[in-house]
Amino acid sequence: MKALYAERQEGQWVVVCLDFSLAAQDETLEGAKARLEAQIKEYVFDAIEGEDRAFAEQLLTRRAPCAQWARYYFIKALGFVREGVRRLLFEVIPLKPCRST
Repeated sequence: MKALYAERQEGQWVVVCLDFSLAAQDETLEGAKARLEAQIKEYVFDAIEGEDRAFAEQLLTRRAPCAQWARYYFIKALGFVREGVRRLLFEVIPLKPCRST
């Protein structure tokens, strides 16, 4: 499981994957999650089997900046999260190397 959180910002949902320092946005939470999942799949594929495999160690251990981790733990510490504003996401994202379609 990866550390993920989502926040609503200026009418858009922004979903952040802290373990790879990736983010995606969409008008809906489901759309943003789907975009991020596709981005993660492509990222892992490129790092393991694709054109970036020479840099796999660096890419697969790249983490978000401390400020984003602090934001994640702040949201987690709230204990309750307003559904319409921010959420922690406890979902398993498959990390096998496969091209997204």
